[in-house]
Amino acid sequence: MAEGTSSETWTIGRLLQWTTGWLARHEIDQPRLSAELLIAHAFGCRKIDLYTRFDVVAGPEQLAAMRELVRKAAEHEPIAYLIGHKEFFSLDFEVTPAVLIPRPETETLVQKTIDLCRGRPETQGGILDLGTGSGCIAVSVAKYVPGVVVTATDISPEAIEVARRNAERHGVAGRIRFWTADWLDLPPEALPPGGFDTIVSNPPYIPESRVDTLDRNVREYEPRIALTAPGSDGLVFYRRLASECEGKLRPGGSVLVEIGHDQHEAVVEIFTATGRFTHAGTYRDPSDPHDRVVHVRTG
Repeated sequence: MAEGTSSETWTIGRLLQWTTGWLARHEIDQPRLSAELLIAHAFGCRKIDLYTRFDVVAGPEQLAAMRELVRKAAEHEPIAYLIGHKEFFSLDFEVTPAVLIPRPETETLVQKTIDLCRGRPETQGGILDLGTGSGCIAVSVAKYVPGVVVTATDISPEAIEVARRNAERHGVAGRIRFWTADWLDLPPEALPPGGFDTIVSNPPYIPESRVDTLDRNVREYEPRIALTAPGSDGLVFYRRLASECEGKLRPGGSVLVEIGHDQHEAVVEIFTATGRFTHAGTYRDPSDPHDRVVHVRTG
């Protein structure tokens, strides 16, 4: 699909075949799925609709859009940023370069938070989602637990605006309060009397020394502030949470955090060493060989 080929007949079927091959040659993950998402975006339709439209011929504007999309994709710009959205927990989320792209690993954190909320219907203080990013955790929990109130924070005002739009998109904006804040540095009016029932977070847990080893699409395009912190060993935000949440978490309250694949023992030790937390569980998706979520509870 090079420049100057606009006179050729490019059907959706032909575009799909060509784009899949092009992305595969450039070592893009899931080239067929990525091609489908890009074409659906260029044609303004759902991905599933492509399969009934294989013979539809692309117009000049659609071909121009596809050329630009595949050029950027070949440079490893994330597909989610190119099309502006990403599916997570069966919901469609807006994403921009201001936020981390939601990943399947975080769905385990969401599911365990939902399970905890449903098992404790007498919640009073609600949930605090630290570093909300796109809002994928806060919005998903609010969507699937009717009545729960979530406070969502992020240090990035741009991220907060994306999260706010996602809450509106899914009809839960009335039950999520957004604050631009540095971790647990919340204003008094953001704190419920007695503290939150549950604090959840997918913090920046990549050691700074490992950032340059990440895939190009992550290290060059996703917000570094959501991946790591200057000089971080990957555990700094767990330490801050363990030491700073006193007075912000209700007695008997829970903390659920996503962790890196090799951080389980270290994260559990950080919390239990304070003497205020007990280890309540560690979770992983059945398809994931690594632990991904640590759950601790105050005494």
